[in-house]
Amino acid sequence: MTITILNGNMQTGENGFDSFLQNFEILLKKNHAVNHFKLNQMDIRQCKGCWDCWWKTPGICSIKDDMPRIFSAAMRSDILIFASPLMVGFTSSLLKKMTDRFVTLIHPYIILNEGECHHRKRYEKYPDFGLLIEKEHDTDDDDMAIVKDIYDRFALNFHCKLRFIRTTDIDKPQDIAYEIDNI
Repeated sequence: MTITILNGNMQTGENGFDSFLQNFEILLKKNHAVNHFKLNQMDIRQCKGCWDCWWKTPGICSIKDDMPRIFSAAMRSDILIFASPLMVGFTSSLLKKMTDRFVTLIHPYIILNEGECHHRKRYEKYPDFGLLIEKEHDTDDDDMAIVKDIYDRFALNFHCKLRFIRTTDIDKPQDIAYEIDNI
């Protein structure tokens, strides 16, 4: 299985979140091919809403940055892992900025999906994904429900499944790796 980790940690240098991901990645590499993108070390710009990726150059974003590498790895993956510490109750702005750019990977045309209007697939297969987060000191159940709801909606529009949400304060890297091994 091919797994892509999208690390939205804003902090640079050694920290607890990156150490957790490094241990997790080592465990995953025993059974899987793993791509790990540290978004804070990449040139990722915000979507400018030009819609060129839909109309002028379908499936190709007009912004010249590192996102094509992420798009390619993501679409070749079986599982995407969105990883981020929570900041002000949500995933980092780096991860949000990157996820907004995924609009390139779907069509502008609308279909009915589960009784709702959603974008039509651009590609035959999309990877399922998981969410790995580090809670803030004041994260509560309402915060977690909001994050889950938004990523559930993303999965629905992206024609895939949100397979898991795990937190670094409760889950151990080996337990999450085991869960992925058994998907």
